[in-house]
Amino acid sequence: MKAYVFPGQGAQFSGMGKDLYENSDLAKELFLKANEILGFDIMKIMFEGTEEELKQTKVTQPAIFLHSTILAACLGDAFQPNMVAGHSLGEFSALVANKTLSFEDGLKLVYQRAMAMQKACEAQPSTMAAVLNLEDEVIEKICSEIDGVVVPANYNCPGQLVISGAIPAVEEACKRLLEAGAKRALILPVGGAFHSPLMEPAREELAAAIEATQFSTPICPVYQNVNAQAVSDPAMIKENLVLQLTGAVKWTQIMQNMLADGCTEVIEVGPGKVLQGLFKKVSRDLPTSSAGL
Repeated sequence: MKAYVFPGQGAQFSGMGKDLYENSDLAKELFLKANEILGFDIMKIMFEGTEEELKQTKVTQPAIFLHSTILAACLGDAFQPNMVAGHSLGEFSALVANKTLSFEDGLKLVYQRAMAMQKACEAQPSTMAAVLNLEDEVIEKICSEIDGVVVPANYNCPGQLVISGAIPAVEEACKRLLEAGAKRALILPVGGAFHSPLMEPAREELAAAIEATQFSTPICPVYQNVNAQAVSDPAMIKENLVLQLTGAVKWTQIMQNMLADGCTEVIEVGPGKVLQGLFKKVSRDLPTSSAGL
């Protein structure tokens, strides 16, 4: 059984999608449509932009989404998923690929999400930190004992968890986690506390947009970030997508559940190879690859 997985923020690079645009009429059409929907030339930034330009939230999220969804569309009949999942932002790419969302609606939601998250980040100084080689339960317990907002945000793979919250609370957590035996507890260069209660203003904004958007029955289940379960019901997919902004990304659990449900091959669709690396941490022998034309 084939699982197609879609990366999140951080996988962007200058030149992303350019080969697709040059070699496929469908890709060209979708990129031009994206420029029209967004109201600025995202193609130019993706193909020629600096690292700094690509790091802007209003660019990064739609850029990764476009690379992933256009690549999936260009695979045509070769795209035969039995299950899909996406890491954070990648969940939107997965939902376009499995036909829950149209390309246009997916892009509009991703752009609204990016702008709402940017606004929430500016409203309160906040950050995230990567914690290595410490049990999830220990991290959860330490976070729960700290005054202020700090929560587990990304369960990336066994031994790698990202925490998120207000700056003083995250700094205090890092200190205690190192004392508890973490190999590293490293503040990340991010603009805010994604997947934490501090994203509540963004969640409210996005909830209205998601509610107003048509979600269809997918061609295969999506394993969603907030519950790590296979979901095919459009109403439930909507609900989980709204909760995703303030809830944790349960990627470790998604990988374990996909394997338990019979996944025999993983194909990453989009920039980078991060998700393939994470799957190798839970199953060394699992065949993984990048989608290509």
